[in-house]
Amino acid sequence: MKMENITFNLAQMHQYGSAFYDFLGLRKRFFVDQLGWDIPHDGTVEMDQYDNPLAYYSLVLRDGKVIGGARAMATTAQWGSHTYMLRDAVAGKLIGIPENIIKQPMVEKTVWECTRVVISDEVDTHADRSLCLSYIVDGLVDQATEHGATEMMALCPPSFARALRKLGYGANLIGQPYVNSDDGRRYVAMSMPAKRREVRTANLAPSPRPTHIPHTQPVHAQPVA
Repeated sequence: MKMENITFNLAQMHQYGSAFYDFLGLRKRFFVDQLGWDIPHDGTVEMDQYDNPLAYYSLVLRDGKVIGGARAMATTAQWGSHTYMLRDAVAGKLIGIPENIIKQPMVEKTVWECTRVVISDEVDTHADRSLCLSYIVDGLVDQATEHGATEMMALCPPSFARALRKLGYGANLIGQPYVNSDDGRRYVAMSMPAKRREVRTANLAPSPRPTHIPHTQPVHAQPVA
């Protein structure tokens, strides 16, 4: 059961069948059904204001089924009254995320924010979850660096940054943690260089370069905000 990575934006999502919609369904099952987050959904999929034409996606498929994915956009992004998640939080636009989550929001084309990282419960071994995560992150890094990025940032549990470091990414915490009122978990801002991981484990294969060939067959569907 080989994993593959696909990357796209909204203009390209039609090339991959129902992968984008299935990713939204995976997000709903995890963030809403499991964590109990009070975020927009229709009972089947979760989608918010940051799923707009400025967003880029990195998904992982196994046997044609979406088993993980994430979203990213430049910190210069602006869609209507919204920018990117951490900047909007500092501006007091997001309920539940403290305005002092970071000292100063970045507005640089070289800095990208990653959000909505999710891996399916069907990925049930530590090795497979680590591999899936590395595919997701490398796909985001590839898209960001294609557009001039040198740094990535995210809002995540402290344990997520440790997991990234174990995989070979240079993740560091950049803010003070807070407790999410919906799920009772601690979250903190982190940053890392926009570089593919250094493969340190013999059993962990290097991430494949993202697939850009149109996906003609339909596909089925650690929290990061």
